[in-house]
Order: sequence, then C-alpha cells, then structure tokens
Amino acid sequence: MNKGYYKVKKPENERIIDFCNEREEAEKLKKAIEEIKSKKIEIPLIIGGKEIKTYHKEKSIIPHDKDHVLAEYYVAGEEELKLAIIESLKAKKKWEKMSFEHRASIFLKAANLLSNKYRYIMNAAAMLGQSKTPYQAEIDAACELIDFMRFNAYFAQEIYSEQPDSTVNDWNRMEYRPLEGFVLAISPFNFTSIGGNLNVAPAILGNVVNWKPSSAAVYSNYIFMKILKEAGLPGGVINFIPSRGKMVSDIMIKNENFAGIHFTGSTETFSEIWKTVGENIKTYKSYPRLVGETGGKDFIFAHKSADIDLLTSSIIRGSFEYQGQKCSASSRAYIPKSIWEEVREKLFEKVDSIKIGPTEDFSNYMGAVIDKKSFDNITGYIDYVKDSDDSEVIYGGSYDDKKGYFIQPTIVVTKNARDKTLENEIFGPIMTIYLYDDYRFDETLELCDTTSPYALTGAVFAREREVISYMEEKLSYAAGNFYINDKPTGAVVGHQPFGGSRASGTNDKAGSKLNLYRWVNPRVIKENFKYDTSL
Repeated sequence: MNKGYYKVKKPENERIIDFCNEREEAEKLKKAIEEIKSKKIEIPLIIGGKEIKTYHKEKSIIPHDKDHVLAEYYVAGEEELKLAIIESLKAKKKWEKMSFEHRASIFLKAANLLSNKYRYIMNAAAMLGQSKTPYQAEIDAACELIDFMRFNAYFAQEIYSEQPDSTVNDWNRMEYRPLEGFVLAISPFNFTSIGGNLNVAPAILGNVVNWKPSSAAVYSNYIFMKILKEAGLPGGVINFIPSRGKMVSDIMIKNENFAGIHFTGSTETFSEIWKTVGENIKTYKSYPRLVGETGGKDFIFAHKSADIDLLTSSIIRGSFEYQGQKCSASSRAYIPKSIWEEVREKLFEKVDSIKIGPTEDFSNYMGAVIDKKSFDNITGYIDYVKDSDDSEVIYGGSYDDKKGYFIQPTIVVTKNARDKTLENEIFGPIMTIYLYDDYRFDETLELCDTTSPYALTGAVFAREREVISYMEEKLSYAAGNFYINDKPTGAVVGHQPFGGSRASGTNDKAGSKLNLYRWVNPRVIKENFKYDTSL
C-alpha cells in the first residue's frame, strides 16, 4: 500500500561522450570492443527469468567483417512461444499489483547501470553487431535508451497524476490499469534504443511483454535484458524470444490474451499484423492496441533562398549517417535548378571527405549495411539507376561484399518525378535528387506530398519566413516529424516525440506521454457522499 506520493525528478538528457576527443573514454570503448571480439558467446532465450536453449541456433556476425561470428543465439519454436505466454500471464498477476515507485525504480536503476557499468560493452556490441560508428552507437544504444527509461518513468508519473474534478458530494478518481493480457514487442535492427523502449514503455505501466528482437540485433538486445535482470526485473515481465515472424504471428497474435503490439519495422509486416488481428478480432478479450512505426521515404525540400552550406551538410548527414539505415534518413531531395550548380559542388566536396570501413577505426564515418539481404536490395536500386534513361548516378555507386557489406554513399539525379527511387523506401546510403524549375515551386511541393505513401520525417530549407510558413502548411501531412533548416534525423527523447502517419505508422510518438497512453486501460471510479434517497 502506498504511504506517500513519490515524485520522479524530471530528467535531463544523457550526456553524449565524444569518443574522438575524450581519450580516456575512447580507451575504455576500445577495450570493450576487444573483449567482445575475443570470444564467441551463446545467447539463450529468457522466459520466466530462466535461460532456455533450443535445438535451433543462428549466428550473430559483424556486418563489416561477415566471417567473424560474435555469438550463436537460440531461436524460439512453438513450444517456447507458448511457454512465454504462460509465463508472462503468470508474472502479470504480481507485476500489475506492484506499486508504481517499485516498477519505476527498476528502470531508473537500469538506466544508471547502462550509463556507467554497461555503457562501453553496450556501445561495443552495437558497433560490432550493427556496424555503428562510436558516435552512432553512443547516441542510440547508450544515450537514447537511457533517456527512454528515465523519461518514461517521469511521463508515467504525470499520467497517474491526471485526475478528474470532484465536488463536495462525490469523489471522482481515475485508475490507469494495464491492458488485459500481454503485449507483443517486435523490434528492428537499426536502433537498440527502440528495442528497449518497445518493452519499457508498456512494462513501466504494469503490462507484461513478449519481445521478439531483430535477428540482426540480438547481441545488444541480450545485453539490455541482462541489465534489466540485474536491476531487479521479475522473471516473466519481459520475455526475450528471438524467433521467426510467421510463427510469432500464428501463436502470439492469434492468442486470446493478445492485448496489443508495440512494433517498429516494415510497412508490409505491420499491414500483415493488422490483417491477422482483424481476421481474429472475435478471439480477443479486448480490442488489441496496435502501435507501429513503420517505413519512411523522408524528404528534403529546398527553396531558392536556402542556405547552401546548411542544406548540403544536412543532405550528407541526413542521408549517409549510419549508412542511411534510419527510419528518418533523408533519401529524396527537391532542389531548385537555380542553385543546383553550387549545391552540387559543395555536396561533392563534403561527401569526398567520408571514410568507409570497419567501425573499430574511429575515423570512419560509415560502416557496412546490416546483412546480405539488405546489401542486395540496395545495390539492386543502384544497378537499376545505372541502366535507367531517366536517372543518373552522379556520385558513388560502388559496392563490395568480399569482406563486409560495404556500399559507397551514392547520389542520384532523376528527371522522372515519379521514379521508384523517389517513391520506395530503400533503407541504405542512396540520395535521389529531383531538380525543379523555380517557377514550379507549388507544383513540386505537391509532388513531394504525393509521390511517396510515407509520412515520417521531412525537412524544408529557406531563409524567407513567408516561404517557410507556406511550405509548413503545404506539407502539413507529409511528415510526422517536420524540420525547418535542419536534417530530418536525430529526434531526441523529450524534445521531438517521434512517429509518422500514412504508411509510416500510427504516429503514437515514442518519447512522450502520447505513446504511454496507449498502454493503459483507464477506469473511472465515482464515490457518492451525498445522502439522498429521493426518487
């Protein structure tokens, strides 16, 4: 029973370590890298707090050194997935009754463990397992994941404090119950922080979660599970179940106790999940909560008044950081012909400075793309452009998978305003530019809004305030995260809640209270104090 109203301090965002300039910190990170590379580990399932091994194992490799196996991880089959449901529902009875301050304390402690004891190992795991540079690993696997845990505790407290008005004759109370059943979390390879948040957000509000991590991010995700266990998370509250997508859908999504999904991945997969839920809607005890952040075809739109240096730096950073493997990465740009020559010259100057190679070399700006399937998809678009009459590779276009899955930063110019490189999500280091006549500004804004089905992030560049205001209005539904004179990547927890609509998801804004509201099932309680027996 609560004996006080306990306050979670409003957090500050975790400080980003600059490993290129902080020598002592860099040495700690290099030591962690060597530690991980020096041994191959086994990664078990974690169900009900117990480590479980199966007959099926897969490999975790280094994308930029594909023959180096970091770990072998066990894959859940039908029996283990059914067990995870049983164990999660068993844990739910105690977890949802545990008072908020104790639930929150687990994740606040986990944030501290990650900030200190596990920071370098977690960063090293993301650098090796997901081919992230030190900076990209630090802002994701350390800082953003820490921020998610601390801010979610703070946001949950704010939700619980939101109560209806009462009178002298009645007392109205709002109870924020967890959902009835279990939540399924399906996470992507590209952000360790997303994998963590997909679980933490529902769990901090009293829900239990079954977590299917991406096969390409199992190593860093497993470290996060170890951190949660050390922080005191009871067994079964979050089950760690690397597995096959079809089997998860057949067993978990069709289960009567399925209460919701917290998803980040492809639009196609989320659409199939939605379809499966619809086909089984009469099975469930309650309508499931479907929360998804899916694809993006994120744009940069420049006006003739744009600052050229700012525009070109934003194109390079927005398109090629982490090999373009961000949901928010810019992959199409609309540039007026009147400024193109200057833009082209400065783009080439800046992209020429990019170094590509193993992420253990801290001077490299780009590593490898995540796996063979991704490599083939991206290079297929490059080959398509090389054979096209309407499009041209004006920079890059080279690739090599002998040692690792390396693709050179590639800039394409197309004459076809509806070319598939302007429409389809590629998820790699390709930026496609469409040049427009200055007098076709309005027409091109319309193209930007309607060419792609996605609406995740976008950025506009202009000096003239009236133009900025106009573009903001014309592109009102084109992006859930809209940037003015800035690259369309780098959303920070508590500052730019993240998510998009259209084919980009349900826009439930990770990193804010808006997301947490989806994981509660409110109950209003009215207590009458007035003695009134009249009819």
